[in-house]
Amino acid sequence: MITLKRVQTFVYRYPLKIPIKTSFGTMNNRPMVLINITDSEGTEGWGEIWCNFPNVGAEHRANLIDSIFAPILVSRSYENASLIFSELTKATKVLAIQTGEYGPLAQCIAGIDIAIHDLIAKKKVLPIWKMLGGTNDNVLAYASGINPNQAKEMGQKATSLGFNSLKLKIGFANDLDLSNLTILREIIGDDGHLMADVNQGWSFKDAVATIPLLKRFNLDWLEEPILANLPSEDWKKLSNISSIPLAAGENMMGSNEFKKAIDQRILSVIQPDLAKWGGFSRCLPIAKKIISSGLRYCPHYLGGGIGLLASAHALAAAGGDGILEIDINENPLRTLLIGQMLDTNNGIATLGHNPGLGLHIELEKIEKYKVRY
Repeated sequence: MITLKRVQTFVYRYPLKIPIKTSFGTMNNRPMVLINITDSEGTEGWGEIWCNFPNVGAEHRANLIDSIFAPILVSRSYENASLIFSELTKATKVLAIQTGEYGPLAQCIAGIDIAIHDLIAKKKVLPIWKMLGGTNDNVLAYASGINPNQAKEMGQKATSLGFNSLKLKIGFANDLDLSNLTILREIIGDDGHLMADVNQGWSFKDAVATIPLLKRFNLDWLEEPILANLPSEDWKKLSNISSIPLAAGENMMGSNEFKKAIDQRILSVIQPDLAKWGGFSRCLPIAKKIISSGLRYCPHYLGGGIGLLASAHALAAAGGDGILEIDINENPLRTLLIGQMLDTNNGIATLGHNPGLGLHIELEKIEKYKVRY
């Protein structure tokens, strides 16, 4: 039984020298919302809440935790993390309908779930990956967040750090996209792995016209080439004409939606983001279903250090042949928190055997980026 005593949120922003561009918007800073949950015995758990968009999203998520979720959680006793997830979802169901804020509320619950798992694993003196059934603390990793204006420099940086798998953001202009893919394929070589993420930037017509141009790059997958919520018929048509495996999942929410994606077998790679929806309680069962169905589970993640660690634990717990997304853009909200914990050696990151997420959180290292306690 878990009795919760305190819930705290911490908001940080790191101003970027080089903005991160996607097909739908630009990030001029890197935000991060951490949540700390303490039980009646003084054990702490840490989680992270997805908050990249809109630009005011970080403060908003923290306010949702403080005003809505903390009062529900504190001084209550719970049997396990999954029941907490269910209770919070039920308690905010009407509010989600009334406000239309399904996403922000779900993101808060996901961050809480990560923190609760960290807390429980510490009490059991087990790393999360092992507590949840994993047998190996090593995970494959790839370099993500490679931007269109610095593709060569970032590709070279990634390979110098030991990555042999790279993912480029495309969906801007064909000439630029094809030039960047050519550069990265040359850097990574024929034996390296190359992926491309359109971030929903193409219309269906654009996708049909452009996908054949990408065949020569031997991509491991093409991520979100069209809007995630387009009818499954459109995705099916695209899958039928594409020789490149399709990937998506970061913008899916709900077990039923993921079940549909698995059953339809349109996607070869499915990418739940556990800081955006589901936490461990819902994403890990989905991950295991993805793998047992012969598809590839590759967790999506672009944020601070705690969410990245949680994604790595989920991948290690699930098993399979998935690969961890590690953003290589400068972000001290990641590197100062986790240090060299997920540094790769030939594209492999090691989690270790320390309890919980495996990390002692030192907030003083990122104090100057704090915008709200």
